[in-house]
Amino acid sequence: MTGLSRRRRLAAVAVIALAAVTGSACSSSSDDGASDGGAYLVWDPYPQFAADSEWVALLKKCGTSAGAATVERTGYDTTDLTNKALLAAQQSNSPDVLIVDNPVISTLAEAGALTTTEDNKLDVSAMAPNLLGAGQSAGKTYGVPIGANTLALYYNKDLLKAAGVDPASIKDWASLTTALNAVKAKGKKGITFSAIGTEEGSFQFLPWFWGSGAQLTSLDSPQAVSALTLWTDWLKQGLAPNSVINNTQTTSWQEFATGDFAFAENGTWQLANAEKLGFSYGTIAIPANAGGPAPAPTGGEFVSIPVQKKTARYETSQKIVACLTNADNLLTTDTTLSYVAPVTAVQDRQAAADPKLKVWVEAVRAAKGRTGDNLGTKYPKISESLWTAVQSALSGGKSPKDALTAAQAATR
Repeated sequence: MTGLSRRRRLAAVAVIALAAVTGSACSSSSDDGASDGGAYLVWDPYPQFAADSEWVALLKKCGTSAGAATVERTGYDTTDLTNKALLAAQQSNSPDVLIVDNPVISTLAEAGALTTTEDNKLDVSAMAPNLLGAGQSAGKTYGVPIGANTLALYYNKDLLKAAGVDPASIKDWASLTTALNAVKAKGKKGITFSAIGTEEGSFQFLPWFWGSGAQLTSLDSPQAVSALTLWTDWLKQGLAPNSVINNTQTTSWQEFATGDFAFAENGTWQLANAEKLGFSYGTIAIPANAGGPAPAPTGGEFVSIPVQKKTARYETSQKIVACLTNADNLLTTDTTLSYVAPVTAVQDRQAAADPKLKVWVEAVRAAKGRTGDNLGTKYPKISESLWTAVQSALSGGKSPKDALTAAQAATR
C-alpha cells in the first residue's frame, strides 16, 4: 500500500464509530505520541491499573527482557483508545505496542494501521482458532489475543431447588423455558438480561441468535426469527421483566443480586461480585436451541504491533508482545483481568486452579468473534440493525419477523 492510499484509507476508516462493550475513565502515565530512542510506547485499555500495579510491572519486565531501555505505558478508555490509535496512525505517530478490544482490530487493519503476524513474526500457533479469528481479516492475522471473556447463565441455587429444577437438566431452549415456568409457578422471577439499544444489547442477544443457527449476514432468516421470538415470548409470558429493554449488563446484574431472579445472563467480569451475593449461585453455559452450548461472543483484547516509520523497532516490539503472551504471563494477566486464556493449556491450568472457571472455559471454547466470518468493519452496522430489531420486537412495535426483515434491509 502506498503512503498516499494508506492515508486516504486511514482518513476514511477514522469516521467509523465502533461501539465498545466495556469502558472506564481515562488515566495517563505518559504524553501522547511515539517515543524516541530506547523508550517503547505501550497503549492499553486498562486505565484502572495504576503505575504500581502487577500489570504495569509485567510491561516493564517484558520491556527489560526485550532489550528496551524503558517502556512508557498509557491506559485509555476503550473508545478513546480507538480514536487515538486511528489519529496516531494518520500522523505516523503510533505506539510500538497497542492493546485494543478485539472488534477494533478489523477497523485498524482496514485502515492499514497494523502489521500482520506474518510481517512481525509473532507466533500465534498456540492460540485457540476461535479466539484468534477476531483478529483476522482477509486471511491475515493482526495481533495476538491476550485473553477472552464471554457470557453464561448465572443461577440462584435456592430458587431452583425450591422450584424442583435441576440445573443439569437444562440442555436447550425448551428445557430452559420449562425451568423458568417452574420458578414462576413458585412466585419468583425467571431470567434477566440486557437488551438495551447499544452494543451491549447485541452482545447479549448473540448467543441466542447464533444458538439458533442464524448468521449475521442474514438477520431475517427463520433461525434468527426463532431467537427473537424466544425473547419476546419470555416477556409476554412474564418469564423475563420488561426492564430488560433498558437494562445494561450492570443493571441486569443488580436485578439478579436482589435474589428474586432464577437466572441472569452475564459475563466473567461479574465473578468477583458473584462471591458477594447473599445466596448460593452456580453457572451453566447458555444453551443452543437444539442443545449443547451456544456460541457466545468473545470480549477481550488483542496485542498488536502498529506500523512504524522506523521498521528496526519491530524486533524489540515483537519480543515485548511475545513476553506478554507467553503461557506463564498469560496466566497471571488473565487471572487479574478475570479472563479466560487464549491457549488451551493455560485454560486447563485455570480450570484446575479454580473449578468455578470450568463453565467459563467451556463457554470460551465455543465462543465466536463478533467480526469473524470476514465481517470486519461491516459488523458495527449489522450490530446496530440487530439491537434496533430487538428493541422494536421487545417493545411490541413490530413482530420479530418484521423487525428482523427491516434490520436486514438496513444493512444493505
